[in-house]
Amino acid sequence: MSDPDEERDLTHVDESGEARMVDVGAKPDTARRAVAAGEIHLSESTIEAIRENDTKKGDVLATARVGAIQAVKHTWETIPMCHQIPITNIDTEFEVGEDRVELEVGVETTGKTGCEMEALEGVTTGLNVVWDMVKAAEKDEEGQYPGTRISDVRVVEKEKRVLE
Repeated sequence: MSDPDEERDLTHVDESGEARMVDVGAKPDTARRAVAAGEIHLSESTIEAIRENDTKKGDVLATARVGAIQAVKHTWETIPMCHQIPITNIDTEFEVGEDRVELEVGVETTGKTGCEMEALEGVTTGLNVVWDMVKAAEKDEEGQYPGTRISDVRVVEKEKRVLE
């Protein structure tokens, strides 16, 4: 475990404080995997509609899965300092609870840099798609979404293996 008082280098900032993309050219290719997770809190009636596949816009989880996959594949276009990396696998797993939908996205690549940002983009976009698909059912009389929230988005696993 690292020392919290230890000074950390910001890899996307050069010596003069300017933002930069990290040069990974000299790094060896490695097999990498990252998993991110998050959740969206919804009303019980909306959760039931998702379970029964009974929403006005269609299959919420299938649409969210496609959105998550698309987001992973396009992360380099939306996160300014991300490298375009070869994605070798994407796993999406939904768990529908009593008051929330949880999403876990696993991303694999072989290359010179990791795929945590891709996993995070997959989770956030997948959860945003869920919200978009059910927002009409979640809206109250004033047009607000009092109980709907996306939370706990985080990287839950990261691994790398140098290739022989």
